[in-house]
Amino acid sequence: MSRADATKARILRAATDEFATHGIAGARVDRIAKTAAANKNLIYIYFCSKDQLFDAVFDAHVTHGLDSVPFTADDLPEYAGRLFDYCQAHPHVIRLATWHRLERADQNPTGATPTRDTKLAALAAAQKANNIGSGFSPTALLTLVLSIALAWNSSNAAGMSTPEIETETTDDRRRAVIEAVRRLL
Repeated sequence: MSRADATKARILRAATDEFATHGIAGARVDRIAKTAAANKNLIYIYFCSKDQLFDAVFDAHVTHGLDSVPFTADDLPEYAGRLFDYCQAHPHVIRLATWHRLERADQNPTGATPTRDTKLAALAAAQKANNIGSGFSPTALLTLVLSIALAWNSSNAAGMSTPEIETETTDDRRRAVIEAVRRLL
């Protein structure tokens, strides 16, 4: 790995923590540079702006991360369970997505991408072949499945929290996600 690549990687790691904690508006390039042990000017050289740095972080963790979870249109409950597992292991994904929704309401983080289009086509085919979730369009169904799978966050995102039930475990929550998607279908 070249020195420049190593510096970019450090900047992205520091920016991930900064954006997940403070959002886009609250993030400070000075803190990112200090945490990354990088010159502040390098951030602008590599990423042009704080917004473009956020886009790079969002793309790396949210878009690519969620796309790495195998999609099974014919078994949406298990897909939701795998998404839940992924987000439990990577809590910054939910925080980054939450900040994106809060601060970039005019932009859709789940907009048209080749991966999303492929998922929607597979979902439409599964709906037709198996008569599942036929009360919803493929887009609505995928959005609902994602919402259910990502409903619980293992950390407090942007001051929002879910009610905690002391006896409820992560496994209980995973089972609830799978059952909710099963009932949705």
